[in-house]
Amino acid sequence: MVDFSIESEYIHNGCSVVCGVDEAGRGPLAGPVYAAAVVLRPETKILGLDDSKKLTEKKREALFPVITEQALSYGIGFATAEEIDEINILQATFLAMRRAVANLSVTPDLLLIDGNQKPHTGLCEEITVIKGDAKSMSIAAASVLAKVSRDRYMLDLAEQYPQYAFEKHKGYGTKLHYERIAQYGISPVHRRSFLKKIIGEG
Repeated sequence: MVDFSIESEYIHNGCSVVCGVDEAGRGPLAGPVYAAAVVLRPETKILGLDDSKKLTEKKREALFPVITEQALSYGIGFATAEEIDEINILQATFLAMRRAVANLSVTPDLLLIDGNQKPHTGLCEEITVIKGDAKSMSIAAASVLAKVSRDRYMLDLAEQYPQYAFEKHKGYGTKLHYERIAQYGISPVHRRSFLKKIIGEG
């Protein structure tokens, strides 16, 4: 259950600014990987907030302005498909996280990172929380901001590259997406490192 108990424990122990960090879009074949960093006030209550993967697109969109209005601070960052190909998806995810944290208007004392690996921002202590987006309110909020931001960007790409139907699959490896790649080839926004087999056959 998502609540503020993890944050409260660290605040009680002297951390005044605790920030949740999460990513969206590590798995797709196209588009950037996004990350968000969110600092919530201790008294914040966001009705219906949960891990973004458990929410409908409509619910995530509805929560987005609630989170951004109620957050003490939030930052969003991303790493491009080119950067993913250059440094690999894990390092690109960390890069997106560092950019998200850098876009905060406050300096955090502690980062709660979803997962089991740290982005090493160099700013403050970092604590990993496995399945944090289903436990921590700050991480869950970050998961929603990252997911919605990426989905919106993929809709923009859908207008630039209508032949790939990004609006339907958001770049993930669906049957439709693979069919469109087979028909139209690889675009500048595809992750070439994710499509080596296809490129090799082309």
